[in-house]
Amino acid sequence: MSPSHAQRFQCLTALLAEWRALWRPLPFQHREMPWGNRVAGLVDTLLALPDDEVERRQAAPFADSPLAAWLPVDELAALVALPSGVSPAAALPDGWGEGIGARKWRQIQAFASRVPVDEGELVEWCAGKGHLGRTLARLHRRPVTGLERQPSLCEAGQDQADRQGLAVRLQPQDVMATDAARWLAPGMRVAALHACGDLHGRLLTLAAETGSAVSLAPCCYHRIAAADYRPLSRQGRELLAARDWTPSREDLAMAVQETVTAPRGVRRHRERANAWRLGFDLLQREVRRRDAYLPVPSLAYGKLPDDFAGFCHWAAERKGLALPAGLDWSAHEAAGWRRLAAVTRLELVRHLFRRPLEIWLALDRVRLLEEAGFRVTLATFCERELTPRNLLIEATPP
Repeated sequence: MSPSHAQRFQCLTALLAEWRALWRPLPFQHREMPWGNRVAGLVDTLLALPDDEVERRQAAPFADSPLAAWLPVDELAALVALPSGVSPAAALPDGWGEGIGARKWRQIQAFASRVPVDEGELVEWCAGKGHLGRTLARLHRRPVTGLERQPSLCEAGQDQADRQGLAVRLQPQDVMATDAARWLAPGMRVAALHACGDLHGRLLTLAAETGSAVSLAPCCYHRIAAADYRPLSRQGRELLAARDWTPSREDLAMAVQETVTAPRGVRRHRERANAWRLGFDLLQREVRRRDAYLPVPSLAYGKLPDDFAGFCHWAAERKGLALPAGLDWSAHEAAGWRRLAAVTRLELVRHLFRRPLEIWLALDRVRLLEEAGFRVTLATFCERELTPRNLLIEATPP
């Protein structure tokens, strides 16, 4: 028998809090992991893993994991096993996806097929150009109101809806503003596909207050104004107080760091950028005579300098650091690649706790609604290959 949401939430809280000393540190910031001497043999086992095993562990952290001798692999695997709501999505006409990227259109089809057909009004939260809203208007044959903060997106989406003859109204609205509550009422359903942090937190709080039904695929839990996370649910606040654990915004970011497999060229570019960053990190520690991580700004895809030396000069300029002449760039770059191999393996500890943290955050949202009397389900709405952010919260008011 599956545990209740409250039980699953309690168990995940206990494990995440107990093991936080291992999953919170970021390996790329440390030349030696803070927990290295506390878990005898774990670092050596990780560093000895061959490349193909590392790739398997990244794709399937819990299956036959070599980390089970040290970490609660089986317990975590059981707690992240959710009901699958994945089913063949309705074969929607290709024309409905006009102006939508192929992957996003597939996500919308999978999500829209899971939104219940109610009698009340439909509202799309954080609508953008209203891609989901237009699909729901066609699929459910009902008017849809889309709330979006940026007027330019509202105008573009409204033009498209009007051209297609759809009963969709894109309404400029900051959902964080006090007047956002006017769009929610009993008998309505609010749908949001990949609304971020505080934005979907606001949706759930208002839904609990107004009695609106919810279909939500949450995303980017770390996009919150506060530096530390305050649970939405009463149970969550009580559990964290009992464990003396205050997750930071940076902790929450781990929950959404899993990405779908990128094309080979993109992967190679990403690996090179990471190796160069790690090589520069080792170099700056020597130059500054300080063994401490120095954050470097990110670079947009395609903006990476042509070689490692160029990257280091760019990074040093950004940080106001003077590099000495006569550096052995080949040796420093090779050190960066070696460190990337080690960091990739040490990151497997964080990979093991990533999905548990994401489901813990989703359960906090589920419990907020259950505490308000809602009937709530938590399931997946598509395969992770389509999007790792595949959790769906369906809530019906009392």
